[in-house]
Amino acid sequence: QVQLVESGGGLVQAGDSLRLSCAASGRTDSRYAEGWFRQTPGKEREIVAAISWSGTKFYYADFVKGRFTISRDNASTDNAKNTVYLQMNSLKPEDTAVYFCAGTFSRYPWAVPVDGEKYDYWGQGTQVTVSS
Repeated sequence: QVQLVESGGGLVQAGDSLRLSCAASGRTDSRYAEGWFRQTPGKEREIVAAISWSGTKFYYADFVKGRFTISRDNASTDNAKNTVYLQMNSLKPEDTAVYFCAGTFSRYPWAVPVDGEKYDYWGQGTQVTVSS
């Protein structure tokens, strides 16, 4: 059973940085594209960033370009347990949300799904709160 566990959320002030981590377990294959999504009460879930399983293709939502960076640790001796990160700099109050990581198997090393419906596995979420 594939599980994704996020960590790294918290309460910070505007302008601060946070790094979210998403650790995977239960996978027998490393070919998983990963994405970070966020959701606030009353709003639909939105994609923040995504990365291909090769780690060479990326997607960023316009509202985080230049501030957030997605990356993955493909150097693990157990590729199926690779960790995906979201480095968030210059945080703004409007970045306050629950952040979820998600994964989906892909045959293609360049695939970067941006539609949440394309993802099969989701973490439980981690709260990020940015005060002004």
